[in-house]
Amino acid sequence: MFQIEKTIVSEEIIDHDFVCNLNACKGACCVDGEYGAPLEEEETEILVDIFPQVKPYLRSEGVEAIMEQGAFVKGEDGEWETPLVNKSECAYVVYDEKGITKCGIEAAYLDGAVDWKKPISCHLYPVRTREYSEFTAVNYHRWEICDPACQLGEELKVPIYKFVKEALIRKFGEAWYAELEEVAQEKTKS
Repeated sequence: MFQIEKTIVSEEIIDHDFVCNLNACKGACCVDGEYGAPLEEEETEILVDIFPQVKPYLRSEGVEAIMEQGAFVKGEDGEWETPLVNKSECAYVVYDEKGITKCGIEAAYLDGAVDWKKPISCHLYPVRTREYSEFTAVNYHRWEICDPACQLGEELKVPIYKFVKEALIRKFGEAWYAELEEVAQEKTKS
């Protein structure tokens, strides 16, 4: 672990490689599990505000889940998360012609219908953050469904922090990321 500004960062995001391999996993992280994607407080309002623009991009099951549960829900742990379809699939999930999950919010973003890409937790994955009173923890979240991503990352030699560079900058800023790169370079020298 090391500190950058008010974050405590796991060295695993430097030490481990990762590149999503959607052809292998089909985007299982969006449809497996018992919880929705974690949301930050301000993201809950964004989801409510953009729902009319995102709705045309979503599956009918997703729209129905959002209409019944709301644009966001409070999870069992008391934290905000995306609602689910059938207690497993994120309500914002869509499928492409190959059966690979995509984010309906991101589809709307790429079309210019909204100016928000997707929840930061989705953008950061496999990095997870947790806010504490004095700092934010930045960790690597291992999930066996991502084994193909770990293998592809190793083949391509892409460390996690580089794979999620855009998301880390979105969350913490350019200066924070530059400091992370310095730490990574020092670590690889030793």
